[in-house]
Amino acid sequence: MAERQVSGRTFAERTAWARNVRTPLRAFLRTETGGAVVLLAAAVLALVWANVQPASYEAVWATRLSVRVGDHGLSENLRWWVNSGLMTLFFFVVGLEARREIDLGELRDRRRLALPLAAGLGGMLVPAAIFLAVNAGRPSAHGWGVVISTDTAFALGILALAGHRLPARLRTYLLTVSVVDDLVALVVIATVYSGKVTVAPLLVALGVFCVVLLVRAAGVRLGLVYALLGAAAWVALSLSGVDPVVIGLAIGMLTFAYPAARGDLERASEVFRLFREQPTPELARSAQTGVAAALSPNELLQQRFHPWTSYVIVPLFALANAGITISPGFLARAYTAPITLGILFGYALGKPLGILGLSWLVTRLSRGRLRPPVGWAAVAGGATVAGIGFTVALLVASLSFTGEQLQEAKLGILSAAVVASAGTWVLSWVTGLLPSHRRTRALLGTGETLVDLAAPVDPNSDHSRGPENAPVTVIEYGDFQCSYCGQAEPVIRDLLACRGDVRYVWRHLPLSDVHPYAQLAAEAAEAAAEQGAFWPMYDLLFAHQDTLRPGDLVHHAEELGLDVDRFREDLRRHTGAAQVAADVESADLSGVSGTPTFFVNGRRHYGAYDIATLSAAVDTAHKRAVSAPAGRPSARPDAAR
Repeated sequence: MAERQVSGRTFAERTAWARNVRTPLRAFLRTETGGAVVLLAAAVLALVWANVQPASYEAVWATRLSVRVGDHGLSENLRWWVNSGLMTLFFFVVGLEARREIDLGELRDRRRLALPLAAGLGGMLVPAAIFLAVNAGRPSAHGWGVVISTDTAFALGILALAGHRLPARLRTYLLTVSVVDDLVALVVIATVYSGKVTVAPLLVALGVFCVVLLVRAAGVRLGLVYALLGAAAWVALSLSGVDPVVIGLAIGMLTFAYPAARGDLERASEVFRLFREQPTPELARSAQTGVAAALSPNELLQQRFHPWTSYVIVPLFALANAGITISPGFLARAYTAPITLGILFGYALGKPLGILGLSWLVTRLSRGRLRPPVGWAAVAGGATVAGIGFTVALLVASLSFTGEQLQEAKLGILSAAVVASAGTWVLSWVTGLLPSHRRTRALLGTGETLVDLAAPVDPNSDHSRGPENAPVTVIEYGDFQCSYCGQAEPVIRDLLACRGDVRYVWRHLPLSDVHPYAQLAAEAAEAAAEQGAFWPMYDLLFAHQDTLRPGDLVHHAEELGLDVDRFREDLRRHTGAAQVAADVESADLSGVSGTPTFFVNGRRHYGAYDIATLSAAVDTAHKRAVSAPAGRPSARPDAAR
């Protein structure tokens, strides 16, 4: 093809469009930040309530609530129903998030599981050892499980608020570490802190879980089936004496996550088209079912339950458990008590030492083959904020202690959360004082990033704008008839006009099931490319997205001064169909099913595609590219060539 590169071009147009595209990761981080604020408010309210009306506070949560069917049932206080009932949904969402990371995130490369696994274990063993050392020879040593778990929701929220300089990828690393904590914490709760175990109900719970595995293996997607089986397993575990929250995490971990397949989206478009032609209740249900079937159960369930756990369940848990009556005498006693000191030192010192130390040790022992996805300053920030053990710590404390000792444990947990939050902010502030180059290395590190792009950029077949040797390559899979691609196009022009370090590559992904002229428009662009006019045709097609019929395309060719007869013949013979098909195949291999989809240096971009968000993604990619040490492979998408 004659034309493959256009550089040095200036675009005067600007876009005011900044559509806020919701993605799973973006929605997740927003919910974590907002949820942390609500959680903090609930904890403060619990402290105020417990000190202004202590009798009322205890009376409310001691209220008995019974659920009975015939001669069988459960009768527990309101605090138990929150801790062991509603919190099951919280751990279910934690399991969903962990599964998504395994299927789609950093952990889809199983080699990357070793480092966060080791860091998570270190973040449990070191704090537990510190607590046991402080409480050695005392009955309170039984409470060592209080310090092993990180509060995922609270830690990520504080990280977003206090650690704004820390890279977003740290959240993924911390999430993986905290999931390891939660898994082991639930095993500890089930084995160490459960009451007397009754074998028969436990066997029933295990049998129901085996049924869940069989149902999943059979490909059943009906949520009601899993809800009923999960409820049955939860009741059986409750009757057995094992804390039932473990079933939430187990079922969450079984829920697959995967990108929407193009075939599923095409089937959803077909049933929606049928509904559009004949809007009947039956076809409406079919359209709704078809659209839902195109998405993974993991994504649907996270969208449904994550806001409830972050904004309702976890804050309600804090309200029920964080209240302690504070007095000068109590503070004087508690801050010299082994329980309070063991928890405070275990979280404030043990968590950072365990996570940071084990991460460093694994990196050294593997000779750098396994290294964190971020720099060591960022790892240190994540290790510091992991000292927030609020939710699971309060849960284990309520199982381990009573009376005055429980109040001491709660004070230690709250104090550790304050110290960890302050330490994260200080570390973030100190990192910001470093010189620019050192700060970039300290935050982003030098580890190789996963490349999501299956087909590297080929200068002989791909269409590119911008410097060929630019450190950052932005690839877009697009559709000339897609209105969202049309809205993104001025943003790309802004990006190229404002920066000289970006190469932009266009790849075709015509969604023919919803855009009837997209395939022909893509072939028209390829026909223009045969005459050295791909980018002028690209500009015209986006400028006239409503005129893409065959006659319109010929008119565009005339406007560009092309050889119209040759252009028309290329369209008739579908000369460009092979290149379009190659782009579509590369999209399928990269898990792309919708438009526009962007890749920045081979890594899929999950954020919005307004100018500010894309520029931030490009900035991060540029910093990683220029900070990579000599000899280390580049993350550029054509590095494999």
